[in-house]
Amino acid sequence: MKLLAYSLLTLGLSVSFNSHAASIYAGKAKAAAVCSQCHSIRNHNASSPIPPLAGRNEEYMEMALKQYRDKTRRSAIMNNIASGLSDRDINNIASYYSRLKP
Repeated sequence: MKLLAYSLLTLGLSVSFNSHAASIYAGKAKAAAVCSQCHSIRNHNASSPIPPLAGRNEEYMEMALKQYRDKTRRSAIMNNIASGLSDRDINNIASYYSRLKP
């Protein structure tokens, strides 16, 4: 009985923890669909006015994307793009880009 209770508790904690963890795979897919057209992942042009995102700080990217989504940071293009992102999307995108080498 104790073993069953311990197993259920362990399973519950692992499911709870994993449901909030960012997925770099989901972030890669979302970045390819939403971000990479402007913020290219490879071969970024140094003269481009659009900043590269590879290697950026994860917490900073999450904050910036949420501000664009909530329109507390102004950019017509970014406000429009970020408005369709969920918190999970933002976490996944930030996790993905932060792990890329600049």
